[in-house]
Amino acid sequence: MNRREMLALSGALAAATIAGCTGDGQSPAETETEATATETATMDTPTETPNDEPPTGEPSVDNERLAALAAGNAEFALDLHKQVASEQGGNQFLSPYSISVALAMTYAGARGKTREQMEATLRYTLGEDVHPAFADLRAALEERETARAPIDGGEADAFRLAVANALWGREGFAFSDAFLDSLESNYGAGLRRADFAGDPDGERERINEWVADQTEGRIEDLLPAGSVTPDTALVLTNAIYFMAQWAHTFDSEDTEDGTFTALDGSESTVPLMRQELKANYADFPSAQAVELPYVGRDVSMVLLLPDEGEFESFEQSLTASRLFGVFEEMRERIGDVVLPRFEFETEVQLSEALSDLGMPAAFGPDADFGGMTEGDGSGLAIDEVFHKSFVSVDEEGTEAAAATGVVVESSLPPSWGELRFDRPFLFCIRDRPTDAILFYGRVVDAGAAQGDE
Repeated sequence: MNRREMLALSGALAAATIAGCTGDGQSPAETETEATATETATMDTPTETPNDEPPTGEPSVDNERLAALAAGNAEFALDLHKQVASEQGGNQFLSPYSISVALAMTYAGARGKTREQMEATLRYTLGEDVHPAFADLRAALEERETARAPIDGGEADAFRLAVANALWGREGFAFSDAFLDSLESNYGAGLRRADFAGDPDGERERINEWVADQTEGRIEDLLPAGSVTPDTALVLTNAIYFMAQWAHTFDSEDTEDGTFTALDGSESTVPLMRQELKANYADFPSAQAVELPYVGRDVSMVLLLPDEGEFESFEQSLTASRLFGVFEEMRERIGDVVLPRFEFETEVQLSEALSDLGMPAAFGPDADFGGMTEGDGSGLAIDEVFHKSFVSVDEEGTEAAAATGVVVESSLPPSWGELRFDRPFLFCIRDRPTDAILFYGRVVDAGAAQGDE
């Protein structure tokens, strides 16, 4: 059995990786909290009696703009997860952050109905402020790029979080200076000219190499063959790489084979890590939650374990406010945790899911990305949104990577075929800015209208 099969998405475990989810009263750096996930989670200290409804809450960050961004991104994350899970089933692992950033860069050039639909679907509640908000978040994440910890008798990098954005534009295409300036200042995505017209597949490979470099080789071939064509005008990419050791690692000698029951009721034998620990924990209607901090404790993994037989209903009912409520509800407790090792990849094309969630205009012939160009932006539309992700969880910690590519294509207006004026017709000459009709006439006998022949 390969490691990808070790975690079947089921009523036994739902894992959500949450960056920066610690807050007041949750995971203070000065505590000795060890965290992990639970299978049976027999806690030595009793928790509060659950209410009839799951808790609700808000982002813990004090900055209002970042709080609004976090809330919107969480709503989008859950919307997209449910949509993709319903379409594909099985294990799923996405980076809502990566997807949202790549689409935010695209949104910077959207106008009219296209912009309105993207704004609603992606849960951008800040309008133009969404771009500086993403810049603030990028700056905050950069502060957590590396950390050192004792490893094998020495000291080595035990935490790394790297985010990169890039913009690949067709040679000779007239992009708007305002659009390029916004992406450079807020996302660090400078324009790289690409010969899409002359060598589309070579440029596709070049973009894929950049993604692989940014993700330590974990994300390869983000853009599949044929995804970049001579009609491609722009590709917007985001890549994120994460590698972190648990604040307190599992002892591999305690890992034993055990049974995992999948969503369909089938059973498989998987390696189960085990540990007694002090961790932030919450027990609430339909589920339990526990938090695993990584080295540095600014980033953690929160794992949610729905009650037996309740996985699908819990998954569908989970909202951003309830997820934040779980974060707020967790308190330090002591108990046993059993968590399977797992590793798998997810590869999805998101045009259908995003259209179903409410932004079909961006993918259609009437898409309006006029903010991207010096012209009116006609003929520009998103062809596809490609996303690939990787996650590996073991006794030492977690490695995760993801990348998103938004391919924007330009095309000629739809053809009407041949229009033959070989019968009587009308014509006029107008002044376009004022629509003044300067001349008007008809031709009913072209043979009589051949001048002095």
